[in-house]
Amino acid sequence: MTGTTPAPRRRGRPPRAGAADAPATRDRILSAAREEFSERGYEKTSVRGIAKAAGVDPALVHHYFGTKEQVFEAAVEVALAPVFTSRDSALEGPLDDIGERLTRMILGLWENPVTRAPLLAIVRSAVNNEAAATVFRRLITSQLMRRVAARMESRDAELRVELAAAQLVGIAMIRYVIKAEPLASADVEQIIARVAPVVQGHLTNP
Repeated sequence: MTGTTPAPRRRGRPPRAGAADAPATRDRILSAAREEFSERGYEKTSVRGIAKAAGVDPALVHHYFGTKEQVFEAAVEVALAPVFTSRDSALEGPLDDIGERLTRMILGLWENPVTRAPLLAIVRSAVNNEAAATVFRRLITSQLMRRVAARMESRDAELRVELAAAQLVGIAMIRYVIKAEPLASADVEQIIARVAPVVQGHLTNP
């Protein structure tokens, strides 16, 4: 019995994706990375696992993103893109109601199932791993907190913004991650009505 001998498998670095395929490949890797970080956490996620989930060679993950920390940072930036987009709208307008705008923006992103899933992945990884927490802090500080602080004239503007952020992150943790009752099932408008004045106080009260 005769047959065709299969061609030997090529080893080494995979060929680069064509220019037309590159965006789709990067998106597929990022999507797989978000799923892996969400399900396994930062420490148990590996570049090899991300590559397997994305259907690519691990070398291609390194080619596009570098280290696991850099993959995580890229995944965080994509996941937080709605935050940064909403941020610009939240910063517009007078400071005397910025507390409500920020509170509504943050809780609105958590209420949306589409944006909630990647946010959960980020927070869970940041809580359990210092490298992930460093990436999360760096992005939040540079993209959100400093821009809010830049609008304020007080000398302790950065401290005020961090206190406001801590208030909102804490509520998000209890409501969406820990899911402690009665906060987990409370009406979001009721939460905004109670929390927004506190956030406003952190930002603008003497």
